[in-house]
Amino acid sequence: MRASVFVGTSVDGFIARRSGDFDFLPEGGGEPHGYDEFMASVDVLVIGRNTFEKVLSFEQWPYGDKRVVVLSSRAIPPNIRGAVIEQMSGSPAEITDRLAASGAAHAYVDGGITVQRFIRARLVQRLIITRVPVLIGEGIPLFGTLPHDVQLRHIQTKTYQSGLVKSEYEIVN
Repeated sequence: MRASVFVGTSVDGFIARRSGDFDFLPEGGGEPHGYDEFMASVDVLVIGRNTFEKVLSFEQWPYGDKRVVVLSSRAIPPNIRGAVIEQMSGSPAEITDRLAASGAAHAYVDGGITVQRFIRARLVQRLIITRVPVLIGEGIPLFGTLPHDVQLRHIQTKTYQSGLVKSEYEIVN
């Protein structure tokens, strides 16, 4: 199974403020920058509990009928606005094995801690990082400490009129 990260960050590398808010990201994602095409390529989203709780505060469920796996050891609320949600817990390798066994071929891994855990476990193959032209000074970093270097191969970088800069990398294992 293939796993990818598609994320927006401030130029100083934060995916959210310490409070979990990401109000510095463009409203509605800003101008089109490949998110819809990326979402069409994935079978399942894998998000952490904190990201799930944040998404629940949105007016609308942003993932439509896409399968969403919430990583949590605590029960999640049932029947959320027609969403297709399930809960899993375990190591990134165990989660990946279960998803592959269920027929998933491409997972979108999202949420700071979840992304960091999957990268540490060497289970992410692709990073798509869109930098927003703002410095926020502190917050939740995209990357945490690593037990090993993670070599990247640059695929492409694209700039947008709004100032967004999207870079895509392949993780070289």
